Amino acid sequence: MTTTSPTRYAWEPALSVRQVLTLERVLAGEPEVVAGAGQLDRPVRWVHVAEAADVGVMLSGGEMVLTTGVLLAGDEAGQAEYIRSLHRAEAAAVVLGLGRAFPAPPEVMRRAAERCGLPMVVLHRPFPFAELTEEVQSRLVRRKFAAVSLSEAVRTELTALITAGAPLQRLLDGVARHSGCPVVVTNLAHRVLATAGERSAVDDVLRDWERIARQAGTGAGGGWISAELGGRGERWGRLLLCGYRGEAATGRLLADRAAEALVLHRMLGGGSAHSWEEESAQSLLTDLVSGVVPSCRLLPRARAAGLPVNRRTFVPLVVLDRTAAELDRVLRLLGLSGLVAELADGVAAVLLSLARDQDADILTAHFAARLRARAPAVVAAAGPRTAWDEVPAGLREARHVADAVAGSRAALDLPPVVRLKDVHLRGLIRLLRDDPQVQSFAERELDGLLGESEPELLNVLRTYLATGRNKSRTAQLHHVSRPALYRRLEAIQARLGVDLDDFEQAASVHIALLAHDAQQRGNMRPPGKTAVKHGIANA
Repeated sequence: MTTTSPTRYAWEPALSVRQVLTLERVLAGEPEVVAGAGQLDRPVRWVHVAEAADVGVMLSGGEMVLTTGVLLAGDEAGQAEYIRSLHRAEAAAVVLGLGRAFPAPPEVMRRAAERCGLPMVVLHRPFPFAELTEEVQSRLVRRKFAAVSLSEAVRTELTALITAGAPLQRLLDGVARHSGCPVVVTNLAHRVLATAGERSAVDDVLRDWERIARQAGTGAGGGWISAELGGRGERWGRLLLCGYRGEAATGRLLADRAAEALVLHRMLGGGSAHSWEEESAQSLLTDLVSGVVPSCRLLPRARAAGLPVNRRTFVPLVVLDRTAAELDRVLRLLGLSGLVAELADGVAAVLLSLARDQDADILTAHFAARLRARAPAVVAAAGPRTAWDEVPAGLREARHVADAVAGSRAALDLPPVVRLKDVHLRGLIRLLRDDPQVQSFAERELDGLLGESEPELLNVLRTYLATGRNKSRTAQLHHVSRPALYRRLEAIQARLGVDLDDFEQAASVHIALLAHDAQQRGNMRPPGKTAVKHGIANA
């Protein structure tokens, strides 16, 4: 894995030249910046006291050099070369104590420092260099210890989460807690795969994601710290700390530790190259279906995840008996953009995003036909939505339609795309299934069959009523002869005390059975449970 490393000492916690000049002990020497004022944010890795004219050869970069210039007095060429050598050695700054050697700032050194962009500071009052070195170096040691402690704390926490099999989101939550800023994981196309941090701050980042992605890509400062994600010679994403307010070196160290953990998490998880894309899409789609998060807050997430949202027509679908991977393959085959995720076993949601000039009904029918070409499947659809705020209601409508036909679809003559107008009474019963009076009605009407350990008669009744009391079709679906079916229907009527040839009594039993089945399906589906399966297709 590789990570961003602007300089050879970037990982080490440092003070800036500007911060050193504000220390109380330094202020006692009346410091004045005479050159390189625009470079005062350079990091100071160490403080070095040296009077040698060739001090540059002893430096490794990032040092603040303290000198009285006693060996440079009267040698203008030597003074200029001294500054140039510090610049070549990547010194952070030079501090000259005025006194016997130089009663005033030497103009030759000042001009050379200005040309090189090297901060040059003079001290107007006598100042013991030992106090400055002690103060700065003790602070640097404390910062380095704090940074290493933070690094190890993050490494330990994330490793424990990985060992415990925690999902990606828990790892990112830990990184956000330590960094105190939003954390974003993207793929190489800058599409957001996951986020963590304070919700309002994350929303602000995603709202302006295009600009932030460009800024982060240029390596700009301002607290935007990134680390590349990859392994085995391949890069596949980036982790970004958005607006980190601590020391940049500490932020880089934190980002590196987090990136290492994410790479390990992905490798141990054994997931496909798109597994994080799948989690991102599943989280977004689940939030849309639940309606817990306002749709306006989800729009930046959708855009940052790569879903086309500007001037689009959205078609909410719920598909039964197909995996999200299959749905995604069909979307890609047809060249359609959409969001795909499994909501439960055998239940997947699809949010198509179409251009305004595309015919939503035709493309939905084409999608359903291609999906059903291999094996039967139920495709439940809500009407097209042109406003993002209408998408959550559309997804809930499609889920309602799918639930309404889920129990008896084998006995029903369903169209290729099932809509709200196709579910009729089943849709109403599904909405009322949790009403206590409806539950009591169902139990009362079906009392003679509900206690049976063998549900054969109940299944026959269900098929018989779903086919419009078609005896031939019912016998065919249950693979029995007509006489055998008649005997079972007689047994059903005897146990329920009804005449199924009477329309009103048959309708009453049918409504009770629909309510019973709707209640059973509602009890079997864990609330809020979702399974991550797929992501953005062709976005």
